[in-house]
Amino acid sequence: MTATMPTPTAAQLTDPLHLIDVDHVQFYVGNAKQAAFFYAHCFGFQIEQVCDLTTGSRDATHYLLTQGNIRFLLTSALTAYHPAAMESAMFGDGVKDVAFTVFDATKAYERAVANGAESAYEPRVYRDEHGSVTVAAIKTYGRLVHTFVSRSGAYELAKVKLGGAFAPRFKRMEGGAGGSGVVSINEHNRKSPCGLKYVDHLVGNVELGQMNRWVKYYEDVLEFKMFMHFDEKDISTEYSALMSKVMSSGNGLIKMPINEPAAGKKKSQVQEYLDWHQNTPGVQHLALRTDDELHSIAALRGRGVDFLTLPEAYYENVWKRVDAMLTAHGHTPVREDHEAVKRLGILVDSDDEGYLLQLFTKPLQDRPTLFFEIICRRGAQSFGKGNFKALFEALELEQDRRGNL
Repeated sequence: MTATMPTPTAAQLTDPLHLIDVDHVQFYVGNAKQAAFFYAHCFGFQIEQVCDLTTGSRDATHYLLTQGNIRFLLTSALTAYHPAAMESAMFGDGVKDVAFTVFDATKAYERAVANGAESAYEPRVYRDEHGSVTVAAIKTYGRLVHTFVSRSGAYELAKVKLGGAFAPRFKRMEGGAGGSGVVSINEHNRKSPCGLKYVDHLVGNVELGQMNRWVKYYEDVLEFKMFMHFDEKDISTEYSALMSKVMSSGNGLIKMPINEPAAGKKKSQVQEYLDWHQNTPGVQHLALRTDDELHSIAALRGRGVDFLTLPEAYYENVWKRVDAMLTAHGHTPVREDHEAVKRLGILVDSDDEGYLLQLFTKPLQDRPTLFFEIICRRGAQSFGKGNFKALFEALELEQDRRGNL
């Protein structure tokens, strides 16, 4: 999920399902204005644009938040009949749409439907004198949809990345349009960045026995491939376990792991998610990439973000394990200060291509559902397999505190 727009090849231009980027991730929330300030204050996002009653939107309010190449669209209902009204009541705040930029949204939609997708809505065009945005969506697991987005004129993605209008009816928040509070927090975030660059991957939770069904769906409908998989032996503790398969778009740009619970003495965190999400599959967490894990975690902790706490024993063995793997494959040891990593509570892992640093927030709302992962990759393309046991033990401590283990 790069922050630049590479020149497409002829093959890519003729492939309807060539995914250029994550266009945006849409959240349905109870109060978009309040949620915008939460993500701006805690995670350093710019409250960049709004589409609301003042711009002609009569059924819902949409706030566009940006940081690096990350675009969050926070949507809350203005009427009882908008889908966000019912979904936010049923599920709490959470991800509704993982949208993909494509060359032609209509052709991408038609190819996906021909491949077996169920339509969420047929192609729609939003147009004004500046350009157009074409969107069409398909359903996937649970409440989640994938919208295909193609853009022209002033709404081209390259221009959006430079601060251009997201779509017709969106207006910028600067210059007092959003009030002095928005201007103030945006200025603070520019001066004190958190360093989040783009979406590394998005993890979905599905019911027991359904993972392979959705793996096949992504293979058949979106023409993804399985990048790697983990079974209950890889992701387990004394009490709980889960299984996961990582799906990757054809160009390797977009990765979406799919989890399902596995049998254990107690309840896995996947089952806890389902229990508090109306037993409906959905996106459990987003991994946000940074180039400097220590800076980002320190900045986020300073803003009040709560992260999982690791046991002290974790750091007694991690450096030996990680550096042995790196040395065996001809890589240099972890360059980050070991004491700083420990002080900030960061997880470290390695594979044959390098190493990674990662840390997971606690749930972002009262329901134990959505959370973020902050990840930095130093060559590693894996997902922290060596950290699974320590991570799940930390998750289980939190589940036990909530009475959900």
